[in-house]
Amino acid sequence: MRKKFIIGNWKMNLTLGEAQDLVFKLKNFMKGKNSTDVAVCPPYTYLLTLSNILKDSNILIGAQNMFHKEEGAFTGEISPVMLKDLNVIMVILGHSERRQIFHETDQDVNLKIKCALKFGFMPVFCVGEDFNTREKGKAEDWVKNQILEGIKDLKAEEIEKLIIAYEPIWAIGTGKICSGEDANKIIKMIRETIKLKSNDSIAQKVRILYGGSIKASNFQEHIKYPDIDGGLVGGTSLIFEEFSKVIDLASASNVHALHQSHPV
Repeated sequence: MRKKFIIGNWKMNLTLGEAQDLVFKLKNFMKGKNSTDVAVCPPYTYLLTLSNILKDSNILIGAQNMFHKEEGAFTGEISPVMLKDLNVIMVILGHSERRQIFHETDQDVNLKIKCALKFGFMPVFCVGEDFNTREKGKAEDWVKNQILEGIKDLKAEEIEKLIIAYEPIWAIGTGKICSGEDANKIIKMIRETIKLKSNDSIAQKVRILYGGSIKASNFQEHIKYPDIDGGLVGGTSLIFEEFSKVIDLASASNVHALHQSHPV
């Protein structure tokens, strides 16, 4: 059984004081709770401070992006070497905002994934379609192509180290809802694509998350599906009371799945 994973993507939010307050609350909340993996991805400027706070906890810390070169004249970028110095464990790559606003291509994402693996990071590889693509009935083809381009030239054992996040762009901050059934359909297709490029054993190990305006009030609709292994959480991850509820929902689904696979 795959362990559920909840990742908080803070984006460009919070002051340092607010960030510290939030991770102290999360750290206390997570004491003794190990049924679900939890990570936070704050802005770069907070990584060292927060990693020091979380170093003796069960909460992972990640970055929101990374360039694919170790050093050089790349103004405004951050390298894998720098992130290693900040005790970063994981890195989000290919997020829809990076693709849409900063025009990152599938090829850029592929280079970043390879670099992240080289330096021992856990890559959180994001994919997802926009509204027009979905309306044309091309969502599965679009996402499948993103997967194939992102894992291009990766060995099977490297694919196994990926966390994949399906985030339908049209459902992020728009008020539109991607049902659990629709999300699960795409995620099952992603798992089948991983199987074709590696093997069934690896496809069954790779954790695939959902990301799309996750709230405590709607996450139950998604996490009940066995192929959905957790969530990449945006704005809700900035609010302790809400984020902790999302974590609890994931943990409860872990327990339910365990009981189903090992009935008394």
